[in-house]
Amino acid sequence: MKTHQNPPLFLSLLPIFLTFQPTSATEFVFNGFEPSNISLYGIAQLESNILTLTNMTSFSIGRALYPSKIPTRDPNSSRVLPFSTSFVFSMAPEKNTLPGHGIVFLFVPYTGTQNANEGQHLGFLNRTNDGNASNHVFGVEFDVFDNEEFNDLNANHVAINLNSLTSTFSHDAGYYGVGGDESSFKELKLNNGKNYQVWIDYADFHMNVTMAIAGMERPSRPLLNVSLNLSQVFEDEMYVGFTAATGALVQNHRILAWSFSNSNFSLSEELVTTGLPSFEPSKGSIFSVKRVHSRRDGGGFHCFRRLLRCFRGGFGEEEEEEGEGERGDGRVGIGVYKGVLAGGAEVAVKRLSHENNEGVRAFLAEISSLGRLKHRNLVGLRARMHGHSQVASTTRVVGTVGYLAPEVVRSGRASSATDVFGFGTLILEVMCGRRPIEEGKANLVDWVWELKGRGELVQALDQRLKGKGGFNEEEVDRVLHLGLLCTYPDPQARPTTMRQVVEVLEGKNEANESEGDDMDVYLLEKMKSEGMWSKYPHSFGNRSHPTFDQIKDSVSSSILSLSESDAILVGR
Repeated sequence: MKTHQNPPLFLSLLPIFLTFQPTSATEFVFNGFEPSNISLYGIAQLESNILTLTNMTSFSIGRALYPSKIPTRDPNSSRVLPFSTSFVFSMAPEKNTLPGHGIVFLFVPYTGTQNANEGQHLGFLNRTNDGNASNHVFGVEFDVFDNEEFNDLNANHVAINLNSLTSTFSHDAGYYGVGGDESSFKELKLNNGKNYQVWIDYADFHMNVTMAIAGMERPSRPLLNVSLNLSQVFEDEMYVGFTAATGALVQNHRILAWSFSNSNFSLSEELVTTGLPSFEPSKGSIFSVKRVHSRRDGGGFHCFRRLLRCFRGGFGEEEEEEGEGERGDGRVGIGVYKGVLAGGAEVAVKRLSHENNEGVRAFLAEISSLGRLKHRNLVGLRARMHGHSQVASTTRVVGTVGYLAPEVVRSGRASSATDVFGFGTLILEVMCGRRPIEEGKANLVDWVWELKGRGELVQALDQRLKGKGGFNEEEVDRVLHLGLLCTYPDPQARPTTMRQVVEVLEGKNEANESEGDDMDVYLLEKMKSEGMWSKYPHSFGNRSHPTFDQIKDSVSSSILSLSESDAILVGR
């Protein structure tokens, strides 16, 4: 269970540490690291006595552990030994990259990274072992990626994890006690390159996690203050250290100093937290370009990304990649502005030209289709329209014919399977160079299915790309198969998550799936199964999608009445 907790006032663990002195206590202070006092795995390395867990290498894991196991549980009573640790970390992206994913302070019963995956798995666990009580792993994560699969709180949080990437407790990153007010909270952006100090204390089934800007006095109120029994998680002896990971999102993860003790609560005071190297990027140099690094230049994802740029920017032209974030004038998109309501809620405001009736009609069509879908990632619409003073509220969701899965039209409910369908349609659209629905032509998805049935799938590739030559036919076939799999009429046959789709596009294959990522192997085999493709015309008829007339028949009212309509926009 994930908890966004408002912790109580700080309860000092010092008396517990003073009264409980383990017979074989471990204690160390590292103001800088040497090869003799840390064991490195994955791409972790020491750079000028700084522990660099990952650099800007995509899809990588870096792990660093204290060289020997330390006592963590009394073998006679199973009582978990208390510990107090503190460290200084920095997460710093670089220009022209999307940053990710995060650092985990962890206890594990083994060395190496064989039981972990990169990316959103943080180098902590993998899909196969996630949630297993037999893992015996504990972590405090500093995560900058909002992963729906693991019910993450947001894209900037601190969390406690027990044998799983679904956190037991979590909180926005930051600290309490601003200006002496214990209830005042200041958020800290984890991956802005700043140096942050963390304190983690555990004793007598109670844990505190506190953080602040390095060099600050320790806040008296912790970020997380929770009851926690680690007796079934910890073994008698464990390795302790750090792990971090990158995926398509990349950034530098560094540890600058570290202290640990089973008995000395104040040992963190010996850490040097000022005068440390700064890794903050220059202002305005980050997040301006939305570019994702691929695992390998020849991968399907790289091919697809290049096609997407061509599709958006025009074939044969060099596209100027531009950020999609907020501009200086408040714009967050073409004709869309960021606004703040009186109550503090942030909204997106679409500006329309009254001289352009088609633009208004298209916008109303998109708005009117909002109401039929329900999805946790969709927010209610607030619109002040035609100069009237009233605010109309609706839960209507954008939907465009050709991208809507067949089941959405029938039920009006969205799901991860319908997200996959929409993305599969986009894959086919980009690869084939045509929109999902075009006048006088067959539905795009049905047309590609027909070519597949005739053994001519590669013929679906955009003629403009064929004319240029030099494309990898095997890669084209792979991506088109993935598009068809994502748009399979039966939702149960589609990939279950968007993450699986992305991993296939990143170019994974059976040869490098030894990390335990069994689902991706299954997905790749599914794409190759002729038996699966042959089921399509027999099980689902000659058409995979309802016609436009059928969709219109399911709509109960006209586009002219926004509050009651369910109009659908054709094409893009």
